[in-house]
Amino acid sequence: MKSESASKSRSNSDSNSKSQGTRSIVLGEVEVIRVVEWQGAFVPARGLVPDSGAELWKGNEEWLAPDHWDPDSDRAVVTLQTWVLRSGGRTVLVDTGVGNGRERPGSAQFHHWQGDFLGGLARAGVRPQDVDVVVNTHIHGDHVGWNTFGADGGWVPTFPNAQYLIPAADDFHFGPDNAYGNGLREDDRLIYEDSIAPVHRSGQAVLWDGSHRIDEHLTLESAPGHTPGSSVLRLASGGDRAVFAGDLLHSPVQILTPSCNSCFCMDAAQAAASRHRILERAADERELVIPAHFGGAGAVEVRKEGDGFSLERWAAFETP
Repeated sequence: MKSESASKSRSNSDSNSKSQGTRSIVLGEVEVIRVVEWQGAFVPARGLVPDSGAELWKGNEEWLAPDHWDPDSDRAVVTLQTWVLRSGGRTVLVDTGVGNGRERPGSAQFHHWQGDFLGGLARAGVRPQDVDVVVNTHIHGDHVGWNTFGADGGWVPTFPNAQYLIPAADDFHFGPDNAYGNGLREDDRLIYEDSIAPVHRSGQAVLWDGSHRIDEHLTLESAPGHTPGSSVLRLASGGDRAVFAGDLLHSPVQILTPSCNSCFCMDAAQAAASRHRILERAADERELVIPAHFGGAGAVEVRKEGDGFSLERWAAFETP
């Protein structure tokens, strides 16, 4: 797997642009394609990762900027992206972004969002009818949005031939049985109703718990804390290993200090434990860590360092 020094990673795009395009690498017998929906300076850095000190960001500015942090505005740079895997003759999507035309009153930036996600998939050679499996690592609005699209006044599955793999614990928590996340956020009900419920009605939803094997190369595993059903997808093919870490990591500073949660983590202790466990295994087994929201090269190898971890090599994905 081609890689480059972490300290030399730089984005060649405007960090506020709605970046389009596809990038790919091959791991064993699996092709991994990156489809970016949006990238930009998102929220204040220590708003995203509340327990991270200013010195953590400033002390690593050389490589955090500009791909992961905008020092001028002190805002974290994030990317919304889907990973397309071609494995065992099938096409698998890992998370489906924000989606167009959604009611998201709690997320002003993506309320009634309109983007070119399907165009990005098309440029990657993927038509909706070609998708065999959709993985939702968890049920948050920026991971399930393109599960569906608006048609005739309602929402229908975007990928008509796909099996949608949804963590059972999240489906319970965010669904009607637990009154849409205990009714704490109106967005939770809206997300479930427009992006999850239609997949149940079509008979395409598969709920799983603990672990779920997709094929000989791909296995889902629970990694709770960010949400009750938060999960990761492990890839093992030939001599290559990777872990699609979802929202266990929002920023590379959480690799340096894995005890630091994002502001979106629901169970702080459980999320930190899951993050440390996944990073420790990645370091031991030389897994490429592929989070949902990293900008720049998007994926990185890690190594143990003291009580935490350090970044060793970025993957060979071109920067958006």
